[in-house]
Amino acid sequence: MKKDRSVSLEHDEYENDLELVVKDAIEAVAETESGYYVNLVTPSNLGNPEEYLTEALNTVFKETIKTKFIDQCGCGGYVLRVWKN
Repeated sequence: MKKDRSVSLEHDEYENDLELVVKDAIEAVAETESGYYVNLVTPSNLGNPEEYLTEALNTVFKETIKTKFIDQCGCGGYVLRVWKN
């Protein structure tokens, strides 16, 4: 996608499925064009995504991405921003 965006990976089937969160987060980053970012909103019960998602994304995308933990949002989920270089 050629725009900054947010992807919600926090409700329904994502709430208790870490593997699905990681899989769909990788897909969302892959679909993001260079020069843009995607905010990945993850379930609150999985905790801070830096503890489980950042490493998985860096393994797949290596130096082509930059990640930053933003905050816990009002809905309870956590936001991890991923820029494509």
